[in-house]
Amino acid sequence: MLKPVNSAVIIGSSSGIANAIVDELIEDVDIEQIITISQNENSNLSGNHGNDINHVHKVCNYSAQSIANVCQNLSSIKGYLVKVFICNGRLHSVNTEDETAISPEKRLEEINPESMQALFHSNAIVPMLWLQQLATVVNSKQNCVISVLSARVGSISDNHLGGWYSYRASKAALNMLLKTTAIEYARRAKNVKLIAFHPGTTDTELSKPFQANVPEGKLFTAGFVAKQLMKTHQQLVFDCKAEFLDWQGKTINW
Repeated sequence: MLKPVNSAVIIGSSSGIANAIVDELIEDVDIEQIITISQNENSNLSGNHGNDINHVHKVCNYSAQSIANVCQNLSSIKGYLVKVFICNGRLHSVNTEDETAISPEKRLEEINPESMQALFHSNAIVPMLWLQQLATVVNSKQNCVISVLSARVGSISDNHLGGWYSYRASKAALNMLLKTTAIEYARRAKNVKLIAFHPGTTDTELSKPFQANVPEGKLFTAGFVAKQLMKTHQQLVFDCKAEFLDWQGKTINW
C-alpha cells in the first residue's frame, strides 16, 4: 500500500541511470517514499534503505493498459508526487526470436522499418503514454518535476554529423511530445515542470558498443549523471514550459 507522503517515481528503473537516481533519492531527506516501475525485477532495489521502496513489477511490454493500471494505483498518492523520472530508452539490441538486431544506421541503406518502429515505441511512444496517464495523478498544489531522459542527438538544430536515423528521429519526436505536453499541462497541471534531460555519454549497457570513440573525460558514471540531474532540479523555475537541458544544466536548442 502506497503511503500519502512525499514520493518519487522512477519509471524504467532497471537501467543504470535509474538505479543511480534511486541511490540519490535515498539520500534525499525530503523524499519519504520511492516507487520504482520496471518490466524486470531489480534485486539492487531491495533492502532497508530508510525510505520505503515499492517496486511495481510491470509486464505486457509497457502496453497502454498496463501503464493505465499502474497510474490508477499511483492515484492514491495524488498531491504527494514530488519527482517523476521516465528513464525508458533504447539504442540497440541483439538478435532474438522476436526481432532482428538493432544498431544505429550509418547509411540510408541500413534503415529498417521494423527497427525504426521499435525505437520509436521505446523512446517516444512509451514515455508519452506515461505522460498521458500521469496528467491527472500529478495535478495538485504540490510542485512536481517530471524528468525524461532524452539525448542531444535528438536536437534538430544540433545535427551536423547525420547518421543514427532512427535514434535521432525517435528522440526528436520525444522532445516534440514533451514540449507539446507542457503546453497542455500548463492548463491542466500548472504545478508540473517538464524537462528533457541529456545525460551525456554514460557508462551503461546502452552506450557500451560505442564507448571506444568517446573522448577522454566524457564518459560519465551513472552516479555522476544522477547527481547532475538533481543539481539541475534545484535551478528549475516552475513556469509551465518544457526545457531541454544537458548534464551541466545548460539549455540545448530543440
